[in-house]
Formats: sequence, structure tokens, C-alpha cells
Amino acid sequence: MAGLLQKELGVLEKSYYEASVVRAPLCAPLQESMAVDVCVIGAGYAGLSCALELARMGYTVALLEAHRIGWGASGRNGGQALVGFGAEGEHAIETQCPREVARAAWDASIDGMRLLRQRIGDYGIDCDYISGYLTLALRKRKSEALRRWVEHMARVYDYPLQWLDRAQIAGHLNSDRFVSGAYDAGSGHLHPLKYCLGLAAAARRAGVRLFENTAAFRLERGREPVVKTAEGEVRCRYVVLAGNVYLGEFGDELAPELRGRIMPVGTYMVATEPMGQARADALMPGRAAASDNNLVLDYFRLSADHRLLFGAGETYSAKAPRNLVERMRVRMTDVFPQTGDLGVEFAWGGFVDITMNRAPDLGRLGNNIYYVQGFSGHGLVFAGMAGKLMADSIAGETSRFEVFNRIRHRRFPGGAMLRAPGLVLGMWYYKLRDLL
Repeated sequence: MAGLLQKELGVLEKSYYEASVVRAPLCAPLQESMAVDVCVIGAGYAGLSCALELARMGYTVALLEAHRIGWGASGRNGGQALVGFGAEGEHAIETQCPREVARAAWDASIDGMRLLRQRIGDYGIDCDYISGYLTLALRKRKSEALRRWVEHMARVYDYPLQWLDRAQIAGHLNSDRFVSGAYDAGSGHLHPLKYCLGLAAAARRAGVRLFENTAAFRLERGREPVVKTAEGEVRCRYVVLAGNVYLGEFGDELAPELRGRIMPVGTYMVATEPMGQARADALMPGRAAASDNNLVLDYFRLSADHRLLFGAGETYSAKAPRNLVERMRVRMTDVFPQTGDLGVEFAWGGFVDITMNRAPDLGRLGNNIYYVQGFSGHGLVFAGMAGKLMADSIAGETSRFEVFNRIRHRRFPGGAMLRAPGLVLGMWYYKLRDLL
């Protein structure tokens, strides 16, 4: 799968996000043998966050990225900064864990949002953050499920969500498509690549040695692990695996124990041409981000330069959908018919990693190899917090990390050949339920 991911994403990696940033000069690849306290693999939110925290605590850190900083999901996602783990992930945690453990996991996600906002302020990261998030229901049955979730959040987690009927939705969204909604003032949205590059700059200032175009292809375990790359190696006391579905061609060799515990799911976005501030404000008053509550959902928000960013669809192969722009335009105009005259200037895609139960998968392999994966579409906030939890655990404060280590994760059934087709059949079943 990794080679296919690389082939497909080579076509779709030039996103609106990439076109709207100015990157720092490329970090040189690793071409030496070096010794550090911690080697982190993967320069997305989780890896950068862990490296930054460790460096601030006085650890020496090398961070290896197979491509460029933020090349994977951290640089291409929908930009929704959400608290929690989604209804499915929260249900899995509540089902498996005592109530106080589930509450501790929820509180960690809330702290993850505080951490994100704190870092934006402390490190001067200009990433266009805006508060507010809408979850929307298209039909009565979905509305009833949304109402139960709103009540559950208030009762179990003391988390206030504002219920919106059809008339109240108009204050947030100029669309007749939805019958009800829930407004979350504690979540929001931002430019994901700007935030990721801001974390990288902070990590470098803190002393992290960051190497781009440096894939890790072998991990020699022991009391002092050794991470091998094409032209060098890193000897260390701890290893952090934060590559998710992008660990690369050698992911199974790095951690075969994790094989099959996550599934790459393709999701795609378009960005319209700028529509001007007045028209954008009329389209989405308040500029909250939004999604529906279908299992296979649409999600959308406005950019700082007044574009509509619209995401939809899920695929379970490395092949991008045919006629991607036109298919996305149909979805977009179903929600906002008034955008039919807008040109689409960017279309891109990427893969998020999902777990069977949609809860995040954090753990250790032995005593000195940490991993984090499976954010299931809720990684913008919690991946950063997960990086901090791993750093804290390496430093000896393990209690909050162990909360997530208690969650059990199963492999996707079917083996390497049948895993994706089986998931496709399951998702078609749920799509049919959403449609009906």
C-alpha cells in the first residue's frame, strides 16, 4: 500500500495550502551517524509536538521526515480543530473503560485544544485560527442522533453545545439543506500547513535537529535502539514512531506489531476562487467550520482569503476518484447552490488513518519505542496532545499516556489483500443507510 500511496499522492499533493505558504529552506537529509536521546520519525503534528516538548525539557532530539515537513495529513487536512474523538471514538472509549478513564481521555482532548491555542500565541504562529464549529443533520433520523449526542456531551462531559433548529442554522449558514445542527464554540478551524510549519520552526529554535527527505527503513531494537536511513543512522535511548500511514515502504519492518491496526482512508478537497469578503460572510455568517453527521461526510469552511474549502468522499484504495473536480462540485452545490458560478482553482487529496473503533491508538513496544496513530479524522488537535503525552511519558510522567494505552485495538479483518475491499463493502452499507 505504501508505494501506491506515494504514487497517487505525487499527483495530488499540490494543494491550496501548499500554494499559500512560504516554506523555510529544505532541511538537509541525514548523512551521518549521530547519537541523541530520542529519535522521532515523522514531521507531522504528533512528531513535531513530541520533539518540541522533549527539546524544551533538555533532551537531544533528531526528527526524521521521509518527505517534507507536513507532507502527509498534517499539511493537507480539512483544517477542523475539534475537541474530542468523534461520536464513535468516544463510544469505544466509554464502552471499554471505566467512566473516570473515559473522562480523563476527554479532558486530555480539551487540554489539546488549550495546547494548540497556547502554541499559536507563544510561538507567534500565523495560521488563521477562527473559533466555532457546526455539526449538521440532513434528515430527521440523523437529527435525532445529533440531539442524543448533544445531550450526552452535556450529561457525561459537562461540555456545552448549542442546539440549532432549521431557523437558527440560518444565522451560521446560508443553506437550506440541513434540518438541525449543533454549534461548538470550543472548537474551530485554521490553516493546517501554516500551523504545522509553525511547530517545526519552534522545534528548530528549541534545538531539534530536523532532517527532511530522510526515510527510516530499519529499526534495530535494544537498550539503545538504532534507526537506519539511506545515508546515516541515529543511535538513541528512545524512538517515537509518528508516521501513521506514511511510515513509508518500510513501515512493516519498523513495527510489524502494528500491521493492520490502521487503515488509510482517502479524502479529497477543492478550493474555489476567492469570492470576496461580503459574499463569503453572507455564505457562512460567523465563518464557523462545518460538517454533516453522516458516516461518509461533507465538510467545509471559508479560508482567510474568502475561498470556500469543501471536502468530501472516502476511498480505500490509492487511486483518486475519476472526474474529481466535477464530483466535488456536485457535492458542493448540493450544499450551496449559489456557488455554482465559482471556479475551482485547487483540488487535492490525502490519506487519514482510521482505527477499527475510531479511537486513537497510543502505546509502547517494549520499554523504549513509542507509537501514535489512528486519529480517525480528529488529529489536528489531539495529535499535538498525543505528542506531548509521549514526551511526558519519556520524561517519567506516564499517567496520562497510560489512559490511552488502556484502549484495546483490533486489526482490520481480511489480511493485506482483503482488508480494503471488506472496508469498502462496509462503507457502502453505511452510505446507503445515510442516503435512505
